[in-house]
Amino acid sequence: MKPQHAMLALQAVVSREIAKFVRQGGRLASALVRPLLWLVVFAAGFQNVFGVSIIPPYDSYIPYQEYIVPGLLGMVLLFNGMQSSLAMVYDREVGVMRLLLTAPLPRAWLLFAKLVAGTLLSVLQAYVFLACAALFDVDVPLSGWLYALPVVVLAGMMLGALGLLLSVQVRQLENFAGTMNFVIFPMFFISPALYPLWKLEESGAAAVHFLATWNPFTHAVEAIRFALYGQLAPQSLTIVAVCLVVFFMLALQGYDPQRGMMKRSGGAGGN
Repeated sequence: MKPQHAMLALQAVVSREIAKFVRQGGRLASALVRPLLWLVVFAAGFQNVFGVSIIPPYDSYIPYQEYIVPGLLGMVLLFNGMQSSLAMVYDREVGVMRLLLTAPLPRAWLLFAKLVAGTLLSVLQAYVFLACAALFDVDVPLSGWLYALPVVVLAGMMLGALGLLLSVQVRQLENFAGTMNFVIFPMFFISPALYPLWKLEESGAAAVHFLATWNPFTHAVEAIRFALYGQLAPQSLTIVAVCLVVFFMLALQGYDPQRGMMKRSGGAGGN
């Protein structure tokens, strides 16, 4: 594979995803409504439940509204990763994936191009949400926007790779709603997106606390939370990076017509 061919394929896949995003005018609005609703309504309702401020892992007091911003950024990345998974299932049903994966380029690079395209859209939507959150007096340092960028990209790629893996398992669009219920909501709610882990441990929810510590989304949120305030979370970053590699390698095997799920489904375009 020549570098110019690889970059041309990457550009083509990314351009296609961007064009689809631009044509779907309500997609950005729908991606922002959910986290903004949580930010405005949920934060207002639970501010007094948790007190005036929360003690996050970096040992400083911040308002609860600011505490949940990293979790809501993660929500944007998570839902967009699942949206990419849905698009992959649709492309497989209509035969687009067959055309893509039979191109004279390594299958790993083609799937990586899809992952990059989805991550680019995820990061774009996450930063638009961050800008909208600033309108609601959420005081995130501007330097944190820059510090958090590589972390948001890494988290977006990890969740996009998870969506890529799920697209292997989901056979038809009709089954995708069930996948969302069993993947998205447990990952989001069993995490420190809305409440700190020490609250779970303090309240005696040992089982939930244990599951949260093993939840990849937990570490994505924690890494983003630290980065927004100019700090690193090495353990969380390592876990997110490892999960990214594992999810992508499993998805790559799943899309291998000789070894993975595609063999049993009749090829890349099978139903």
